[in-house]
Amino acid sequence: MRRNLFPIFALLLGTAFLLAGNGLHGLLLPMRGAHEGFSATALGLLGTGWATGFVLGCVFSQRLVRRIGHVRAFSAFSSMIAIIALLTGLVIDPVAWIVLRVVTGFALAAAFMIIESWLNERATNETRGMIFSLYMTITYVAIVGGQMSIAFGDVGGSTFFMICGILYCLALLPTAVSTASSPAPLKEVRIDLKMIYRNSPVSVVAIVLIGIANGAFGTLGPVFGANVGLSGAVVATMMSITIFSGALMQIPAGRMSDRMDRRHVLAALAATAGVSGFALVLFAPTDLGILFGLIALYGAMSYTLYSIVVAHANDFASNDQFVTISSGLLLLYGVGTIIGPTVGGFAMSAGGPHLLFAVTALAHLGVAGYAILRARRRAPVPVGARESFTSVPSSRQATPESITLDPRAAPSEEAA
Repeated sequence: MRRNLFPIFALLLGTAFLLAGNGLHGLLLPMRGAHEGFSATALGLLGTGWATGFVLGCVFSQRLVRRIGHVRAFSAFSSMIAIIALLTGLVIDPVAWIVLRVVTGFALAAAFMIIESWLNERATNETRGMIFSLYMTITYVAIVGGQMSIAFGDVGGSTFFMICGILYCLALLPTAVSTASSPAPLKEVRIDLKMIYRNSPVSVVAIVLIGIANGAFGTLGPVFGANVGLSGAVVATMMSITIFSGALMQIPAGRMSDRMDRRHVLAALAATAGVSGFALVLFAPTDLGILFGLIALYGAMSYTLYSIVVAHANDFASNDQFVTISSGLLLLYGVGTIIGPTVGGFAMSAGGPHLLFAVTALAHLGVAGYAILRARRRAPVPVGARESFTSVPSSRQATPESITLDPRAAPSEEAA
């Protein structure tokens, strides 16, 4: 175990700092923006800008990394992210923040792809599952750790911006001093939307709608909390509850989808997420116990949908199509996260903070309705012919390089 982990320890440590900084910065900006009186539309565009940059980084950063090398590219991108984090603390302006978030998204996508390509280089078929699970665990824990640090200070000051800069700088140190050799060049991202749609229409439609819901809530959830009078500590707790409840629900939902038509499971989970969203709109709970209960239900349902969609799409695909289909779905999810914050911001500006959940509810009910419709038109893959469910976080930090780290990608690589 130690022999397998030692070569990737520096990479995982750098990943933890990078994710913690991103978790803190991603929560800090909408909360500080709300504190400064920025409109919900402007705050929604922060998420749209970040998601746009991230998708562009997944598609176009490979050539730059190939030209200057992994170590220098990672150092450059991490430094750029740290500088931007400090700039957002110096320049308190919504337009400047939106532009800087596009650059941050691009740089973070490139940095994550570099880390994941390094992990892929170190993984073997025997250790791939362990490394993938450890990487996913670090993803959850580091993001939540960064978010929860908001509870220990005042978002109205400059301290948290400086902490973000420090975390991003710490992220580049383990890799910079590591003696590990650079991995193979990053893979070009190619998408065959027609093939993916022919393979599974419900996956294409559902993944975009899930991206809209998750993008809206991930960006504007803190704004909702601030606008209804929650403290910074309570907002951080609320956002962390959704992540943890989604993580806890992954395995039960996955096992259920292994035993029955995944589209029925997808519809049930999405419908429940939609109902919980409408409950937050209709009842506007002020009691923290009720609010957290509904938020936990929302997170448990909504953050399991991505994994089930990927599993369903790959039920109908051959082994050598796993990376192509999963990468395509990931980028389609990114398109949804670009749309969601903008739509959510307009809704909140027009009708108040609770309308954020009307946007997520409509997206989730759309997933449920289309999944039921497709289940009537196409028979499911027999249970014995399916691959077992594997948890895949729908966090916006995932890149196409993380797809090849998934244990299910190993047969594809062997076939290639």
